[in-house]
Amino acid sequence: MGLSLNPPPSASDVSPSHYHTHKVFLLCNYILLGAASSCIFLTLSLRLIPSLCGFFFILLHAFTIVGAVAGCAVASGSGSGSGRWYAAHMVSTVLTAIFQGSVAVLVYTRTSDFLGELKSYVREEDGSVILKMTGGLCIVIFCLEWVVLVLAFALKYYSYVEGEERLGGTLALRRSSKVQHDDTSDWPWPFQV
Repeated sequence: MGLSLNPPPSASDVSPSHYHTHKVFLLCNYILLGAASSCIFLTLSLRLIPSLCGFFFILLHAFTIVGAVAGCAVASGSGSGSGRWYAAHMVSTVLTAIFQGSVAVLVYTRTSDFLGELKSYVREEDGSVILKMTGGLCIVIFCLEWVVLVLAFALKYYSYVEGEERLGGTLALRRSSKVQHDDTSDWPWPFQV
């Protein structure tokens, strides 16, 4: 599955904007996978068998990887339980984004303390550089997590609107966001508004 900008014949039933949003969503998730795995390897380069703080730092990046893989799976399939998976993906993405942002702030404001908690084998100057590279990747992950959230929302919106079109429903009712007037004159008095 490449990143061509021309939709394949199987994607002709979706709009081009939905198709391009889907591709950008997948690309952002792939970048998240790469950045989170790089953070894990950079953390392991500080100490091969991590301390408790290092273990939780690696666990945060593992959760980021799991969230990105789940996001790719949710975006690729449209099964009956996709609503629950979508909600779980959104919650996990928000939580990992918040934790990634706080770790990035911690890495840049308290580098020597954080390096001391990791109980690194390397010299302090080298460890500081490695930790700041990890902090930079945490900032990238933080920003990409919010981009993924917006793209996931857009994909859910596109699938909602296009699902209505495929079912033959009135698209104007969903796109207009106006309340339709129902004739309630034949209802009993307490229910007429």
